Amino acid sequence: MSILEYLIIIFLFITVVGVVNERYIKLQSDIALVLFTSIICLVLHIAASILNISWLTDALQKAGSFKFEAYLIDTVLCFMLFAGAGKVNMGKFKENIKTISLLALLTTVISSTLFGALFYGVACLFHLPVSIWICILLGCIVSPTDPIAATGILNKLGLSKNVTSVIESESLFNDGTGVALFVFIRSIVTCAGSENFVIVMLKEIFGAVFVAFAVSFLLFHLLKLSRNPVMHIMISLFDVALSYAICEHFGFSGVIASVVCGMYFSYKMEGIARKRNVDDEENRYEDFWECLEEILNAVLFALIGISLLDVSMSRVIYIIAPATILIVIVSRFFGVLLSSLLAGRKDIPGGYSLTEFVALMTWTALKGGLSLALAMSTRSFLEEDVYLLVLNAAYITIFFTVIVQGLSTKAVYQKLEKHKAVRIRRQSERQ
Repeated sequence: MSILEYLIIIFLFITVVGVVNERYIKLQSDIALVLFTSIICLVLHIAASILNISWLTDALQKAGSFKFEAYLIDTVLCFMLFAGAGKVNMGKFKENIKTISLLALLTTVISSTLFGALFYGVACLFHLPVSIWICILLGCIVSPTDPIAATGILNKLGLSKNVTSVIESESLFNDGTGVALFVFIRSIVTCAGSENFVIVMLKEIFGAVFVAFAVSFLLFHLLKLSRNPVMHIMISLFDVALSYAICEHFGFSGVIASVVCGMYFSYKMEGIARKRNVDDEENRYEDFWECLEEILNAVLFALIGISLLDVSMSRVIYIIAPATILIVIVSRFFGVLLSSLLAGRKDIPGGYSLTEFVALMTWTALKGGLSLALAMSTRSFLEEDVYLLVLNAAYITIFFTVIVQGLSTKAVYQKLEKHKAVRIRRQSERQ
């Protein structure tokens, strides 16, 4: 199947689901795409099998065999992260940098390790063919949160700028931590681990930050020499693509580099706002990145649903499903709790108590394409039954967090706001 044919199928799903959802169902667009694309694909697959429609079966197999990992990791991830990072409120980011740093680094490490330990306990209980290191590897896959899914839902809730900034920034940076941890644990699983974890993390993080700042500094000076907004867009695309490629070549975190590039360009663009108002009256630069983010995001979530066509069910799915859902929530809860305790109660944004903030951060931790891409990348070094277990766990996590948590996030947020209001009123009455 050609690239054009793939695009036609993807755009068909996005268009049909998008229009029907906007007109009648009115779910958040990302949730609707994942949910209904998956349902349509499964219905077509069942119909093709029952009715023995060979051409439909062949078409579905070709559609499901799309190289999702290569598409996301090697092609569009850097642009999606750059676009997301460009919308971060720098003032609020600086104000909450301690909390964001602890959540992005410590929470991901704690959640991944705790998930691995708890899942290994389940594996021992039910005699699943996985080692402790494979369980921790699975924890690295399902722990990073998805900034795109979270942002799309949070923007409609009316959260304070402080809280939104913390959730968005943590989601952007914990992807880099998760990938770095995944690379380290993968080297242990494949018996190639020779570096210390701390060294790996420092190399991934500081190498990425250095490359991103160096490339962005040079290219932004080049950008200021041009008055053409289209050239500004081209330079920003070149900046993030080059930074990502250099980092991936030298073993640094391309994910973190993309986020740093996005934040750097956003900050510097504010510094030349007057010049931009003259050179780019129609605001084409920001409009381009906003449109590109929405298009790539829609394609990503449609592909998550379409890729189900190429997934087999593990024979222990009845064990994996409930265990994964429960352990993901528990490990995230304790990861956020410990990080928040270290940050200090006074650094909790939005006027929330520790319990309220941990509950909010736990329930808004949606998973997305990165988790699926990491899971798919394990096919090259895991046995088939273990790979199916890992892949199924990743799908279960994505679908549960995006659909169940995503659909109930508004209700959870409203309950937390009521709880906060009651708590504040009682405190004022005591005084």
